[in-house]
Amino acid sequence: MNSVDNNAPNLWSEWPDRFLQFSGILWFLAAAAGQWLFAYYVAAHYIPILAHDGLPGLEKSELPNGYVPGDLAGNIAIAAHLLIAIVIIGGGPLQLTSFIRNRFRTFHRYLGRIYVILAVLTSFAGLWLIWTRGTVGGLIGYLAISLDAVLIMIFAAIAVRFAMKRQIDKHRRWAMRLFMVVSAVWFFRIGIMFWFITTGGIGIDPETFEGPALSVLYFAQMFVPLAILQLYFNAQDSTKAGLKITVTLLVIAATGATALGIFGAAMGMWFPRL
Repeated sequence: MNSVDNNAPNLWSEWPDRFLQFSGILWFLAAAAGQWLFAYYVAAHYIPILAHDGLPGLEKSELPNGYVPGDLAGNIAIAAHLLIAIVIIGGGPLQLTSFIRNRFRTFHRYLGRIYVILAVLTSFAGLWLIWTRGTVGGLIGYLAISLDAVLIMIFAAIAVRFAMKRQIDKHRRWAMRLFMVVSAVWFFRIGIMFWFITTGGIGIDPETFEGPALSVLYFAQMFVPLAILQLYFNAQDSTKAGLKITVTLLVIAATGATALGIFGAAMGMWFPRL
C-alpha cells in the first residue's frame, strides 16, 4: 500500500505532460493529413495541365496572373513554384515524424536539406512574383507574403546553424517554426474556409477579395501558428500543471479549427477542381 501511495503523486504529475504531448500529436496528425491532401490536389490538378498544355495551360488555373503571354521567366517561375510546393508540403510532415527521424536518419538529413533549399528558393521566387505580378488582397497581401518569405529564410538559416552545431533540441524547435511559416500558404487556405464556415465570410468582399478579415488572416496565417507553437514549447519547459492543461485545451481547439478548415478547403476548393 505504501508503495502505491508513494508512486501516486509521481503518476499524477505526469498526466499534464502526457495530455500536452497527446494534443500535439493530435494536431500534427490532422495537419499532416491536410497537407498531404493539399499536395495531392496540387499534383493532380496542375501536373496534367502543364503536361498537356504546357505553360499556357496555367491560364486555365485559378491562380491570379497564372500565365502572362511573353513573360517566359515569370511563367516558368510559377510552374516551378507549384511543383516545388508538392515536395515541400508533402515532405514537411515527414521531417517532423519522430519515427522517421529516429529510424531513418540518413533519409531525414537529406530530405531536410532538400526541404530547406527548396523552401528558400521558392521564397525568393515568391518575392519576385508578388512584386512583379501582384496578388489578391492589395498592399496587405503584398506585405504579408513578403514577410513570410523573409521569415522562411531566417528560420531556415537558424535551423541549419543549430543542426551544424549538433544542438539538436534547438534545431528541432526552429525546424518546427520553419514548418509553420513554410505552411502559411496552406494555413491561409484552410483559414479562409474556416472563416466562411463559421461566419459566412464576414469582413471579406467576394468581388475584390479584400476586407478587414482577410487583412487579419494574411498575418494570422503566420503568427497564430507560431504563437501556439511557442506556447506549446513554454508548456513543455514549465513545471506548472495549470499551464500545461491550458495549452493542451488550446491545442485541441486549434486541432478542431484545423480539421474544419481542411474539410472546408477540400470540399469547397480542392475536390471540385479535380
